[in-house]
This record gives sequence, C-alpha cells and structure tokens, in this order.
Amino acid sequence: MKTGLAVIALLFLMTGCTGVPKGIEPVTGFDQQRYLGTWYEIARLDHSFEEGLSQVTAEYTLNDDGSVKVINRGYNEEKGEWEEAEGRAKFVGDSDVGHLKVSFFGPFYGSYVVFGLDEDYTTAYLTSYNRDYLWLMSRTPEVSDEVLEAFKARAEAEGFELGELIVVEQ
Repeated sequence: MKTGLAVIALLFLMTGCTGVPKGIEPVTGFDQQRYLGTWYEIARLDHSFEEGLSQVTAEYTLNDDGSVKVINRGYNEEKGEWEEAEGRAKFVGDSDVGHLKVSFFGPFYGSYVVFGLDEDYTTAYLTSYNRDYLWLMSRTPEVSDEVLEAFKARAEAEGFELGELIVVEQ
C-alpha cells in the first residue's frame, strides 16, 4: 500500500465512526451485486488524504465471507506514482440499505453512506459520518454538466458546504 492512500485510510478510520450525518438518509433498495465493480471519482470535498490525487477510482468486489473488497487507487502527479489502499466493507444494518462501514486497518471502521444512487447504478452520492466528506462517483470517467449540477444542488440541499469541492481530473 502506498503512503498517500494509506494515510487516507488511517485518517478516515481513526475516527472509528460508523454513523450517518443528521438528516442524511442512506438509499434503500440497495443492490450490492449491482454496486460492485469500478467507480470513478468525479468530484469530492477536498481533504488532506486525497490531496493532489487524480484519476481516482474505487473497485468493489465480493469476498468469500460476504464482505466487500475495496481498492482505492489514485495518481499522485507530484510523486509521479500511483497510490493504492485496500480495505474491506460490511453492511452496518440491512443489506438493502446503502450504509456500510469500511476498514483499511484491522478493527477500525469508518462510515460509508450512499445517499444518492440513480436507477441504473451509474452515479452515486457518498458521504461518511459527517458532512466534511462528500463524493460524486460514476461508472464512467466523465459525466455531463447536468449530472454534476444535480449533484451539487442535492449536496447543498443536504447541508454540505461546497467551497472546497473539486472536480477530479480523470
């Protein structure tokens, strides 16, 4: 595991919080099988553990024990290298609710909340235990302006501050 994404995982999980931000509702009718595969990070609230990373992806595959293997990958142009972190996710409650907990280091878990998901499972809105974390993910490396604007509108309506939002270079 490379340093930058290792730090991502450590900082994210040191909080150890698997809750949901007040007023945010995880999606229901969540289908884990349809969610598996590769997702591209389109936009995020910038934070130190992903700072400077571009071409960020998340890949989800099913483990034999029913948990989900998570591989986060991004390119650090300053260092001229790819950074990768491998983790494991489990549902916090029912498996048809988009609320999981993810761990990159042993028993320490952080919240992974899917609060927006289109019918075709092509775009997803994610947060963690508070509104300091926000991502727009897509099955494709680019989305239309309409998709990005709809994400921003929903995020603002949900109480996210978008001043630090960046669109990720893919």
